[in-house]
Amino acid sequence: QSIGCDDYLGSDKVIDKCGICGGDNTACKVVSGVFKHTLTNLGYHKIVEIPEGATKINITEMSKSNNYLALRSRSGRSIINGNWAIDRPGRYEGGGTMFTYRRPNEISSTAGESFLADGPTNEVLDVYMIHQQPNPGIHYEYIIPGDNVISPQLLAHRRPGEPLNGQLGMPESTSHEDEDLHRETDILTGQSAGTFPVIQPGRFPSHQPENQVPAMQPSRQNREHNWKQVGKTECTTTCGKGSQYPIFHCVNRITHEEVPEGYCDSSTKPIPEEEACNLFPCPAFWDIGEWSECSKTCGLGMQHRQILCRQIYANRTLTVQQYRCQHLEKPDTTSTCQLKICSEWQIRTEWTSCSVPCGVGQRTRDVKCVSNLGDIVDDEECNMKLRPNDIENCDMGPCAKSWFLTEWSDRCSAECGDGIRTRSVVCMTNHISSLPLEGCGNNRPLETTPCNNGPCAGKVEWFAGGWTQCSTECGSGTQQREVICVRKTEGNFDVLNPYECSHLEKPPSQQSCYLKPCGSKWFHTEWSTCSKSCEGGFRVREVRCLSDDMAASTQCDPQLKPEEKEPCNTQDCVPEIDENCKDKYYNCNVVVQARLCVYTYYKTACCASCTRVANRQSGFLGRR
Repeated sequence: QSIGCDDYLGSDKVIDKCGICGGDNTACKVVSGVFKHTLTNLGYHKIVEIPEGATKINITEMSKSNNYLALRSRSGRSIINGNWAIDRPGRYEGGGTMFTYRRPNEISSTAGESFLADGPTNEVLDVYMIHQQPNPGIHYEYIIPGDNVISPQLLAHRRPGEPLNGQLGMPESTSHEDEDLHRETDILTGQSAGTFPVIQPGRFPSHQPENQVPAMQPSRQNREHNWKQVGKTECTTTCGKGSQYPIFHCVNRITHEEVPEGYCDSSTKPIPEEEACNLFPCPAFWDIGEWSECSKTCGLGMQHRQILCRQIYANRTLTVQQYRCQHLEKPDTTSTCQLKICSEWQIRTEWTSCSVPCGVGQRTRDVKCVSNLGDIVDDEECNMKLRPNDIENCDMGPCAKSWFLTEWSDRCSAECGDGIRTRSVVCMTNHISSLPLEGCGNNRPLETTPCNNGPCAGKVEWFAGGWTQCSTECGSGTQQREVICVRKTEGNFDVLNPYECSHLEKPPSQQSCYLKPCGSKWFHTEWSTCSKSCEGGFRVREVRCLSDDMAASTQCDPQLKPEEKEPCNTQDCVPEIDENCKDKYYNCNVVVQARLCVYTYYKTACCASCTRVANRQSGFLGRR
């Protein structure tokens, strides 16, 4: 059968989270929270107070940071990370319990550091944070007992049959010298949690059943054997205060020879008392901390570690002055490090063409961050301050502007008499570089031109003829009609001076018209100047397809596109003949052969011969 937490065979009682044997988890209270305050000043900042009697203590930083947790008793004694000295991770005794201080690996882990303890505490403890960077949040949790709850500390010292929370009565035979009174006080309420006797191990009297009479033991003088100390156990440590216990054997009172223990009364065997041993301090040693993260994610950086002079005494590791470790060579506190070779910027392409043919535009190129293995990686892995530009402005010079025109409309605005034909005119940027770099100017081409389809017949008074067809087949145009002052005669109409009809309201002779949207039409500029004055040159103009709102379009009929280039000045070059230019000598051919035409005298004396040679040479160079 199993033994329960009450040390009775066959008992199924277990200790609950409150530390109560056979409890139902209702005799305690869980206190938890998160410290998220924003701190500004560097140094120690109090986070939470751990009351006396707290158990299951957990103080954990919510994520890794450059801050440190610290623990101090209410009396001012530093337990962990006090006086600006950072302790190594490990186990530290304080407040009547053992705290486990954890600081995960600084390079591979993202978890924060923590304090853990089972408790219970026997005094009030204060938790601090050594603030050096923004607070990531500190989670704290502990359990405190309720009123009239037995202290979990009693469980560690209780022996079978010992009083537990009123389950057994206290033996009247126990003297005050053999009992230890312990009182737990609730820090939050200030109420006493009760006083419970704690019987020291080995001093608890045997409980006999009421119906059994204890066997009579012979007096000390009548015993033939008794207990004798024959030595001590080995010291638990070689230095720094250890412990050892006396060893008792059963011996003959007269001969002092050792005999089996059964010859001696076990109830009279002395209880071994702990004795201190090897009280001299252990040699000091250098306590080496873990390396910090490398100061750079790539390339050569630095990393640091903490080196403390420590000494062990009474099962505690203490930080001491560094001169005590002077007999040892001190390890380095800094070291160079390199996680990997840094990536670098590479320009992968040349600059593109400017985004505009004239004016100010932009051009781009491809810039990538490339690792030392040649792979393209995220830009953050390269130094952003050294990143080459991948876009810049480009100036292609001022833009030229020209008048763009449509063809004249096919229809005259009047069916008879005088009318007009129209065309559209718009000033736009010209992309042909051979044209002058200037604006359209004030010489706007005409948008109307007169037309006449023959005389019209007259009518009575103000005679208004019918409206002509719209001047354009599409888009906005105008309509005309003839309005004349006439007088009706027998079978005829006489046209009068308009003054004769001035007393009458004259009908309008022109109005706007709009048959349908034009859609896209071809527009072109005027022809440029011919590239040569003779022997065949060419001239150019720009042609564009524009919609009704004068935006570029692709809906024009390609077969109707006007020519953008045509030949001009195809006639031969004929030198101008000067009647006064004649040869004065018969042998001017000798002057030409001797190349004397460069001199003014011979150029005048042999004018005709020198001119022919000059024209022949200019024509040859022109053809080349």
